[in-house]
Amino acid sequence: MIADPVPVIAVDGPAGVGKGVVTRWLMTHTGWHRLDSGALYRILALAAHRAGIPLEDSARVAALAPTLDIRFTGETEADEAILVNGDNWTSALREETTGDLASRIATATVVRDALLQRQRDFRTAPGLIADGRDMGTVVFPDAVLKLFLDASPEARAERRHRQLSRKGLDVNLADLFAEVCARDERDRKRTVAPLVAAADAVTIDTTALDVTEVLQVVAALLKRRNLVF
Repeated sequence: MIADPVPVIAVDGPAGVGKGVVTRWLMTHTGWHRLDSGALYRILALAAHRAGIPLEDSARVAALAPTLDIRFTGETEADEAILVNGDNWTSALREETTGDLASRIATATVVRDALLQRQRDFRTAPGLIADGRDMGTVVFPDAVLKLFLDASPEARAERRHRQLSRKGLDVNLADLFAEVCARDERDRKRTVAPLVAAADAVTIDTTALDVTEVLQVVAALLKRRNLVF
């Protein structure tokens, strides 16, 4: 008799829709593990960039994946640390330029294949909250609940602008908006694992919702699906 698989809640969507807030809340609420799949792509892209590997050389970029020792520590955004081969890469990974690098390598099949099993290895008891762009469509198609968070590009750029400004960074809103649109174009139109909602996902538009309202919607969904912890 085959045991039931470890349950997964998949939370997909573009940058700036609140996936981090939702998945961290779910992690605390359920006691399950959390996977930030986007961080894996950022790590690989930044490692390739620092090694002088052209991002267009997908085979060499993919070959780096198994050489990276990646560790996530901390449960909140404030105390989060991402260690790569023993070094703290957290700040560099959260920069807009790194996100752009990650979006560029994510279009390559060989790169996605190199990270697929690595993502699935995070699926350990008692359960997993998976944050990404293809968690419900490709990585964990059997997830017990699939959420797709979305918001207008204007709202996402403004949120990112506020976030970076609070950190004391001088950023241009128009530039952020252009970057959001360019990344959306790549992610939604790539031929491999494009950014789309799974057919059985529940879509939540967060454009006009604050954090409390979004979490209320998610909590109601958990109750409706009998996923009460």
